[in-house]
Amino acid sequence: MMIALPLHLLAVIIWLGGMFFAYMVLRPVAAALLDPPPRLALWSKVFGRFFPWVWAAVFILPVTGLWMIFAELGGMKNVGTAIHVMLLLGIIMIALFLHVFFAHYRKLNAALAASDIPAAARQLNNIRRLVGINVILGLITVVVASAGRFI
Repeated sequence: MMIALPLHLLAVIIWLGGMFFAYMVLRPVAAALLDPPPRLALWSKVFGRFFPWVWAAVFILPVTGLWMIFAELGGMKNVGTAIHVMLLLGIIMIALFLHVFFAHYRKLNAALAASDIPAAARQLNNIRRLVGINVILGLITVVVASAGRFI
């Protein structure tokens, strides 16, 4: 638990914090200051730097979460509702990230390589919506984790 919990929390902070910053701070500033071609290029580069961190989180979170559930807490039958909710929300968040990465991010980069700005903009808009959903799910997960013993 002394290894799993800190790794788990660091992965949450990096992934959720990065999404929150990108969605709530960087996105509106980039939209206000940059025309579509440089804004789309910026986002492609930002994702290129952020997604390796997300991949690490997508690996670390289920490994450490399941480690704590089965090695420390005695399995799924012994954990409360909050753990089940966190696990479900985590699976949904990972699935959304995988969809963003393998569908929209790749299409964004392909459209940029082809100088198809409207297609790239559509992909960025799809990513924006899915990241927004993941931010909400991540914040709900943090609340569930924090208040779990009271549920």
